[in-house]
Amino acid sequence: MSILLNDILNLKNLENTKIRFNQSNGVTDPIKIFKENKKELLDWQFWNYAQKKSYYEGQIAVGFVRVEGDKWLLFDISLVTRDLNKYNAVGYEFKTLTEYEKYFGRIIIEFKNKSQNMVRNSNSVLNDCRILQILEDAFDNDVFPGYENVNLSWRDLQRILNKGVWQTALENQKGVYLITDKKNGKMYVGSAYGTNMLHGRWSHYIRSGHGGNEELKNFEFDYIKENFHYSILDIYKSTIDDNVIIKRESWWKNTLQTRNFGYNKN
Repeated sequence: MSILLNDILNLKNLENTKIRFNQSNGVTDPIKIFKENKKELLDWQFWNYAQKKSYYEGQIAVGFVRVEGDKWLLFDISLVTRDLNKYNAVGYEFKTLTEYEKYFGRIIIEFKNKSQNMVRNSNSVLNDCRILQILEDAFDNDVFPGYENVNLSWRDLQRILNKGVWQTALENQKGVYLITDKKNGKMYVGSAYGTNMLHGRWSHYIRSGHGGNEELKNFEFDYIKENFHYSILDIYKSTIDDNVIIKRESWWKNTLQTRNFGYNKN
């Protein structure tokens, strides 16, 4: 038997409660905002579009953000305390309902939205909001996806690098990795086989941006933070001879032509 959202929240005044399902606007993914700037996500939650009010004073606003597909993460439940009467702007003042804070960032539901309207009356959707998972701690995308699926922005890498599961996975494996400049598509191939292996190598990028690589020192740190992404090309056990990795690194440089068209100089 499915457990529904209100089996957990036990919201009482459903006639006066709305649920907003925040999803990508084609430019920005709100789950990224949740991880980096929750205050900005509240601006999404309490935004009015042109001549259309999302809420009215005294209503309860429940906020979800799309994780992927039909999976949504609860991030806020607040009381609308003042209507600012603004459009194409944040339209309300609000007060967080603290009795629900323990669930923020932890409840993931399944909801198949069948309407273009993302602000819904709770009575019309609550019975379709099925609990999938209640996380032990706030959602932070900290599940290690497997070496072949690692693809992280600099900011994502900074956030997860020293989390237990990520640190364990990266500090016990040697490898060849790829840095991609998303602004122009240029790439840099590197290898990790020293102290703490991939974790140790990538820690240098978090501290300095360039990681000691002369060819990357030409970039401002802010540029790196905004544009560099990190992935893994090959993974090796810690017992593999370093020369195997160095040769494989050179093979990738030749294959991807990063000496001619990327940021590798040797």
